[in-house]
Amino acid sequence: QVQLVESGGGLVQAGGSLRLSCAASRSIFSIRAMEWYRQAPGKQRDLVASITSGASTNYANSVKGRFTISRDNAKNTVYLQMNSLKPEDTAVYYCKMYTISRDYWGQGTLVSVSS
Repeated sequence: QVQLVESGGGLVQAGGSLRLSCAASRSIFSIRAMEWYRQAPGKQRDLVASITSGASTNYANSVKGRFTISRDNAKNTVYLQMNSLKPEDTAVYYCKMYTISRDYWGQGTLVSVSS
């Protein structure tokens, strides 16, 4: 069983920055992809950013140029650097490990952006 633990969420003013971390209980070196999702109240969970084992990245249009996903294989950790935050970025952010056999999800971390 794999565990993913997110951290780094909190309350920030619009224009501010936060860095989220997702620590995995196993090696992420060969994991096909690590992803960040978010879910705002009353809305579906949407993909925010992903990073493959080859370090290729992909972003939702709404966060391009503001968010950066990265991974540290030595620490089994994935990060999401969030800059120029907007109130519409308010959501619970979830980390997901995408493997051939199944997906694993973290418990989520709340990001609140005030205007």
